Amino acid sequence: MFRIGKQFRFEAAHSLPDLSEGHQCARVHGHSYTVEVHLVSDGELTRPGFVVDFAELGPFSAHIRDHFDHRDLNTVLDAPPTSEHLAAYFYKWCRDHLRLPEPVRVEKVRVSETASTFAEYGPDLP
Repeated sequence: MFRIGKQFRFEAAHSLPDLSEGHQCARVHGHSYTVEVHLVSDGELTRPGFVVDFAELGPFSAHIRDHFDHRDLNTVLDAPPTSEHLAAYFYKWCRDHLRLPEPVRVEKVRVSETASTFAEYGPDLP
């Protein structure tokens, strides 16, 4: 099996109003988000020895830039904009919109709000 990944970054604000009164995340605040997309292949590599050309992730980069960068995430997602919901959203977007050759698939997506925190989503996570 081969695994590759690519990181993407964006800046955005959000609030989590369902938290207890006084919780710092209930107030509007911002993060420098990092999103990692992990792809796997159980098969052979494509020429010249790639799982997939990283350029194939260009549509995802454009989607983040056009819909998430410098936005209020409370107006972008239909769910509370937690890292967990963002990871699931981005995973499903990649699965449904990236044109990946067989047998390449999206393994997981990791979203970090800070350098020391993250949430991951993928159907095969233990």
